[in-house]
Amino acid sequence: MLHRKQTVEHLFGTIKLWMGTMHLLTRRFKNVSTEISLLVLAYNFRRMLTIIGASGLSKAIRLALQ
Repeated sequence: MLHRKQTVEHLFGTIKLWMGTMHLLTRRFKNVSTEISLLVLAYNFRRMLTIIGASGLSKAIRLALQ
């Protein structure tokens, strides 16, 4: 349980920092689920850009579309 808390907290801490607030902007499960999904997608996209760079990402997209 300690290991799980440490690895997951980084992601949510970063997302909360990006949002600039501790609260979600929407209400109800469906809306909150959508908001979290978009935030996680943006987080993953930014990590991809950091790890492989813009040129590597465009190359990977071109290969995937072929």
